[in-house]
Amino acid sequence: MSIRDELGPRLLFVDGAMGTMLHKAGLKAGELPEGWNIEHPEELRRIHGAYLDAGSDIITANTFGVNALKLKDTPYGVQQLVSSAVNLAREAIAKSGKKAYVALDVGPLGRLLKPLGDLEFETAVELFGEVCRAGEEAGADLVFIETMSDTLELKAAVLAAKEQTGLPVFATVTFQSNGKLLTGGDAAAVVALLEGLRADALGVNCSLGPKQLVDLVDALREFASIPLIVQPNAGLPDTRNGETVYDVGPEEFAQWMERIAEHGACVLGGCCGTTPEHILAMVNRLKTRAPEPIEKKELTVISSYDHAVMIGDDPVIVGERINPNGNPRFREAMREGDMDYIMREALKQQQGGASSLDINTGLPDIDEVATLEKVIRSVQSVCNAPIQIDTSNVAALERAVRSYNGKPMINSVNGKPESTHSVFPIVQKYGGAVIALTLDQNGIPDTAEGRFAIAERILEVAKTYGLGKKDLVFDTLAMAISTGKKSALIALETMRMIRERLGARTILGVSNISFGLPAREHINAAFLTMAIHAGLSAAIINPNSDEMLAAFYASRALCGADEKCMGYIAKYSDQQPKSAQPDEAMGLYQAVVHGMKERAAKAAAKELLSRAPLEIIDEMLVPALNEVGAGFEQSKLYLPQLLMSGEAAQTAFDVIRAHMAKSGQVQKKKGRIVVATVKGDIHDIGKNIVKALLLNYSYDVLDLGKDVSPEVIVNAVKDNDIKLVGLSALMTTTVVGMEKTIELLREQAPECRIMVGGAVLTERYATKIGADCYSADAMGSVRYAEQVFGS
Repeated sequence: MSIRDELGPRLLFVDGAMGTMLHKAGLKAGELPEGWNIEHPEELRRIHGAYLDAGSDIITANTFGVNALKLKDTPYGVQQLVSSAVNLAREAIAKSGKKAYVALDVGPLGRLLKPLGDLEFETAVELFGEVCRAGEEAGADLVFIETMSDTLELKAAVLAAKEQTGLPVFATVTFQSNGKLLTGGDAAAVVALLEGLRADALGVNCSLGPKQLVDLVDALREFASIPLIVQPNAGLPDTRNGETVYDVGPEEFAQWMERIAEHGACVLGGCCGTTPEHILAMVNRLKTRAPEPIEKKELTVISSYDHAVMIGDDPVIVGERINPNGNPRFREAMREGDMDYIMREALKQQQGGASSLDINTGLPDIDEVATLEKVIRSVQSVCNAPIQIDTSNVAALERAVRSYNGKPMINSVNGKPESTHSVFPIVQKYGGAVIALTLDQNGIPDTAEGRFAIAERILEVAKTYGLGKKDLVFDTLAMAISTGKKSALIALETMRMIRERLGARTILGVSNISFGLPAREHINAAFLTMAIHAGLSAAIINPNSDEMLAAFYASRALCGADEKCMGYIAKYSDQQPKSAQPDEAMGLYQAVVHGMKERAAKAAAKELLSRAPLEIIDEMLVPALNEVGAGFEQSKLYLPQLLMSGEAAQTAFDVIRAHMAKSGQVQKKKGRIVVATVKGDIHDIGKNIVKALLLNYSYDVLDLGKDVSPEVIVNAVKDNDIKLVGLSALMTTTVVGMEKTIELLREQAPECRIMVGGAVLTERYATKIGADCYSADAMGSVRYAEQVFGS
């Protein structure tokens, strides 16, 4: 029996923490936990056996940190460690005589993917794929992807598991206390992505205790139609006698897990700090409980890396301007590779009110396969709106959908067999809401009944690929009224039929209706109003047209889609001029705020013609970074915007520094800071983010790397007269190394200030181990540096 057959009918219990148990068994800081598969196999059998005795249905193999990146400086290989881990779990199950499943445990790679980091998406897929192949060959029953904090890395891992194995795929992410992933994703975005990729179960693990995860379970359940997984930590970490301990004991853990089960989770286990005692208490409390029913949601949803957009009763705007049709400037930008113009156009549309952006790069004299992917990646680096991928080139479509960070809208499919049988497999594999044009091999019917019949046939074909009406958004085709007086009425009537008879969603390219007529905006606005009245779900329009926007907001209010007219009021109550938009005149400040590197470099060079370098830095670059930093701290912006703005500032700094070097000027550094990931911890994502921001604020940063001993850190501080140290730790088993480092610094460099951060830390914990500052995020490190150095 596959574990898929047991998902839903009963609660399934996963084991608890592996790292916690290995640490208790003697794992030392700096040791590779997975190396114990070879060096201490008896301990792994014992730990697995303890969890089996506690009632675990799923035993996770000791493979969390196994990938070629993390193993490159070790004597072990991926195949060796995965095979040994799975075999040890199998042996423990056989010895117990119980029925249980072995999960291949797949953790993060430890590197950010482009454009936030330096790792290519396909490289990540290959790295995960190697692990997954080894897991299936060794006899794992499922792939359990966990502790993911970036939706793009999550997508790479799920694709690898799906492409390299036939195993069920479970996937969990790690939310911060604000309900967001490290890279900004919310619950709806995570669900949209994972359900689109056809994960078998999804959920949350690590970073927070069970009490803090209850609301997140509700948020996931609101959108999810597949089983939910919850694996909390045993509360918050603390130290006692040099050991890391957690504040939620087994009985309290079991009480909270009962509540989490009541809220809809049906795969339950533990993460950091949980032990067989925690799992036993949970199983004893819940073993006779039936799971809550899994409600199938019929949501038509698309997403970006940080949020989802529902295509439903409240119509949304899809920006139409990133398209060569009728846009000579865009065609020129495409041929010249002018990403700067394209990104500005994307920003203008999003600021104008577009909930999604259509991207079409179809020109006869360019490589559309490469260009479409490049443009989408560029737009996603500055905009968080979901993308509508618009192409008739199937190869370009698949490549773009594959690397897209989120669940896209796909434009489009039609009733021709060659269209449905080439597009639907892509949607089936990668996920997406696909626009279905009501035309077929016989053309566009001139009656509403004819177009509706095509819509029905498209839906029937979609079902053969496991897709349904929630995956389709029907375009009833707005044809020019200048060539057919009933064109508008036919499109509107078809739309009504689709909404009433199929219960499906609709979309229109509104401006097509006025082709060939003067003063087209008047026709377009009137038609948009009529379409919204007829039940239009999404309008492809120019969001920077005042007349179209007025029609959109007024129509929503008139049709009851705008609750208490709040959208209309927010848009027009003050009648203030539009805020500055990223047009051709975008200056350095706005270029940095919006994270546009090329524009920032050009703007910096222009400013140097009339202003002093230090004046530009102090009055433009630093204030722009401060604005982005404040937005990040207020949860209005997220890590991608923070990093992209930092990169834009860095390109401007490079131009300014080159200018200063020629004139013999030197930019004064604000102060020198040492950063390091502590002994035993090989994760450096957080530390690298902190480093990047400190550099952008003109601090001199000495990066000692990862897995750094206390002695190396102290020597670096003493040798360089360092006034501030930043220490990072991601794993509970390595926080002890942080405490020892702080003790040694206090003893040998008492004047040095110490700031700490990492997923397993809290302010209380940081204070207890002697840190001067706990930084919950990267901007916190900048703020504390400003305090220390008085800048």
